[in-house]
Amino acid sequence: MRILLVEDEVGLSDALIQIFRKNKYIADACYDGESGLDNALSDIYDMIVLDVMLPKMNGLDVLREIRRHKLTTPVLLLTAKDSVADKVAGLDVGADDYLTKPFSTDELLARIRSLYRRKSNVICENALHWSDLTLNLSTYELFCGEHSMKLGLKEFSMMELFMKNGSTILSKETLIIKIWGYESDAENNNVEVYVSFLRKKLAHIRSKVVIKTVRGVGYCLEEH
Repeated sequence: MRILLVEDEVGLSDALIQIFRKNKYIADACYDGESGLDNALSDIYDMIVLDVMLPKMNGLDVLREIRRHKLTTPVLLLTAKDSVADKVAGLDVGADDYLTKPFSTDELLARIRSLYRRKSNVICENALHWSDLTLNLSTYELFCGEHSMKLGLKEFSMMELFMKNGSTILSKETLIIKIWGYESDAENNNVEVYVSFLRKKLAHIRSKVVIKTVRGVGYCLEEH
């Protein structure tokens, strides 16, 4: 797992980075909101641990920008404030969890592991797993038990995104950008067509997983 830590208290940051690395995580540190946002938008991290009170740009604004750019990376907020209103504010702008200072490192690590599991996907040996599905990343085959279907390139790209994000909703705009690219002429109808293709293939291999339409928002995976 690769973690981005955005914390302006240098002593705390250094200590946490050492703990992360001791636990076999790859960890990078930023000390202000602007550099934290720049690094977060690179979309190379599996987890972001973000302090709320930061110089240059506060943590809530950083988080707001991360979500505005459609990144679904799990974010754990750190703060010295422990009021319900503060926690609600963080969760409302897109935080996945909230930890109040001072905290134990054992609790921090446990929350990180929990958030990572919540993504509901495991990548190993060139395969992606979600519920009863396995997607072979080399052959583009989608498996459910003994049943399988070969996916086309765009079907594969879309299914990979869905399985990596699980129950997290992906907008049509996000799918277009990730699959067709920023400068493509693809429209919402293109997304709808490929979602339809995938739904038929999921039914064909008898998966209990469905692609759920969240009206006015986008799509996500759900166990039926």
